[in-house]
Amino acid sequence: MRQLGEKPASLDQVKSIFKKTAILTTLLLQAALTTTVAASNTAPGKAKWYRYYDSKGVPTISTNVTPNHIRYGYEALDANMQVIQRAKPYNVEADIRQAPKRAAQVKQQVEDQKLKRAYNNSQTAIQKKNETLSQLKKQIEFQQEQMKQLQKDRVSFVRQEREYLRKGQTVPAHLKTTLANNEKNLHAQKENIQSLQTRYRNKEAEYDRIIQRLKALE
Repeated sequence: MRQLGEKPASLDQVKSIFKKTAILTTLLLQAALTTTVAASNTAPGKAKWYRYYDSKGVPTISTNVTPNHIRYGYEALDANMQVIQRAKPYNVEADIRQAPKRAAQVKQQVEDQKLKRAYNNSQTAIQKKNETLSQLKKQIEFQQEQMKQLQKDRVSFVRQEREYLRKGQTVPAHLKTTLANNEKNLHAQKENIQSLQTRYRNKEAEYDRIIQRLKALE
């Protein structure tokens, strides 16, 4: 329905819309025609005749599948006129609605092929997962050891600072600088460990998804 104040479509615009719709319908029918003919030719007992009934119930028999066969649905007959296959009427709107689903299936197939090329099977993926996580675990443990050393150093620096204060002496500038740098290093080390731990969890989840998918394909 045209909105209030909206200009009516021109005759050329209407013709253009009908033309595009007709082209799309023709392309879809041609695609369906190619698929159904191939299926009929590979069915047990090769088809000899193709019969469809129009909207008035009038049968039409031919030696090949036409767009009308696709539109109304048809029966594939052998040389003895026995039905060997039935094809449902082709629905353009239903086919268009299913297009996103088919696209998702194709995308999944492409991703599956990439997984197979990369890992071949789930056992290879499991081995790669263990190697990757083992390396990350070693990095985390090393950084944690560095963190412990920084914490020990801080205890020593703070003890020196308090000793100066206890004696009523001024804390040397170099000790203040050392304490400030130690605090910065502790903060940076903590962030580094957290980043590695996050990476570990993400890699673990990523490999789990890959392994689960590969197992489903095996």
